[in-house]
This record gives sequence, structure tokens and C-alpha cells, in this order.
Amino acid sequence: MIITEYFIKKKIFLLFFCFCFDIVIKVIFIKVKLFDEEDEFDLENDINQFINNNNIELIDIKYQVAVSVFSEEQIFCFSALILYTENNSN
Repeated sequence: MIITEYFIKKKIFLLFFCFCFDIVIKVIFIKVKLFDEEDEFDLENDINQFINNNNIELIDIKYQVAVSVFSEEQIFCFSALILYTENNSN
């Protein structure tokens, strides 16, 4: 009985370890691309071109707008961070 419990615990540990290892491998291959434009339409075009011209799997897009005032002029900065993985061509 003790030997059987020992092997069951080892098997569960190995399955858990393999599952965790698989997640770590996937995280290593995540890439990022940063876009920064003064106009939201330029940012949109840049992102669409990047997605359409590259063989990627999109994971997430983080979007941000920053505004500052210089003299009487408002300055906008539209930026986006794309998280993606490259698809294999196999």
C-alpha cells in the first residue's frame, strides 16, 4: 500500500511538472511590438499593417493615450503595445 501511494504521488507530481514546464516554454516565445503615433488614425493603420503583413498570433493589445499642454497647444500621444507569437510556417 505504501509503495502504491508513493508512485501515485510521483506520477501526479510529474504530470504537474510537465504542465508547468509547457507553460514556461510558451511564455519564452512571446514577443512585443510598440507603436507610438501623434494621431489615432496613424496608430490604427500601423497596427493593421503589422497584423496583416506578418504571420502572427495576436495575444493582446494594450492601448494608451497621453495628453500634455505646451503653451496653448495640446499634444496627444497614442501608443499601443502588441503581445504576439510568431506562427510557424511548417
